[in-house]
This record gives sequence, C-alpha cells and structure tokens, in this order.
Amino acid sequence: MSPSNSTSADRRTYHHGDLRRAVLSAALDVIAADGPGALSLRDLARRAGVSHAAPAHHFKDRTGLLTAIAAEGFGLLADALREAPGLREAGVRYVRFAREHPAHFQVMFSPELLRAEDLELTTARALAGDALNQAVAGVDPGDRGPDARLAGMAAWSLAHGYATLLLGHNLDSRMGEEDPEDTFRALTAMLFHSAAD
Repeated sequence: MSPSNSTSADRRTYHHGDLRRAVLSAALDVIAADGPGALSLRDLARRAGVSHAAPAHHFKDRTGLLTAIAAEGFGLLADALREAPGLREAGVRYVRFAREHPAHFQVMFSPELLRAEDLELTTARALAGDALNQAVAGVDPGDRGPDARLAGMAAWSLAHGYATLLLGHNLDSRMGEEDPEDTFRALTAMLFHSAAD
C-alpha cells in the first residue's frame, strides 16, 4: 500500500469531523426505524465510517449512547416548553416535540435503557420538568385547582398519552385529516377550560 493510500485509509477510519454527532444521528435513524433494541455500536461505527472502537471513546457502551440520546432529548424538550406562552401551548409543543423527535421521545421514557444517575441526563430532565412546572404555575389557581402538582401531572399525562398514541398510529382512524395540534388544543379546552390558555 502506498503512503498516500495508507493516509487516506487512516483518515477515513480514524478521523471524523464530529464523531459524537455522527454516531448520535445514526443511532436516532436506527431507533426511528427499528427501535432501540436494534442499536449496535459496531454497526453505528460502520455507518459513520470509523473504526468499530471509535464510538466507545464517546459513549463507552450502548447504555451510554442511549443515555446521551435521552439527555439531548430532554434538553430539546426543555427548550421547546420554555418558549410556550401558556399551559395549552406547552402541551402543543410537547406533542410537536414527540412528533418531530420520535426516537428521542422513545428513549427518554425508557428508564431501563438508561444510566439513571448520569449528570447530563438528570440535569436535562430537571430542566424539562421545571419548564412544565413554570407553565402550570402560570395558570390561575381558580382554573387549575389548589394542587399545582396534580395539575402538572394531569397536563403531562394528557400531552404524553396523546403523543404516545399519535406516534403508535393508534389515533389514525379517529383523527382523519385533522391537525394533531389543533385536536390537542381542543382536548385541553375540554379538560382545563381557561387554564389551558
């Protein structure tokens, strides 16, 4: 093998502009298509065009990779919820997040796949929880009831359950051509009245 071929092969095998992002993106594609059970670091390395050991430098193992995906997802969710002008729109943004990031969403709420004490994960999860709590806190207590904690659980359950049913195509026959976000707004209006504004 000539020196130029060797250098080219080494660069292809061991150098990558942003290996962490490339592996995360490839993993999200696999999860979206086949679920988290189909993940293999060796396969992801092949997809990224790097040595089979390279992903382990960033994630250690499959659990580390899934934990990184969940942490990223909670961070994205926190950003989406923080920008919402009220509880109803926070729920709409939750549903939108699930539809736009289905692989993140699937992993985020599968604790058996994750390192529960990972600092990046616990921080991102707390930020998302705080953003939801802020949306609930902005609702007049006369509209949401005296217990903000229970109101938060109700709002989260509605948004999460609805998003999960949408992603599983369980509502397809009931939704028809309706916009999922408009339907969610109607559901919250039925349950939360003016508190959803």
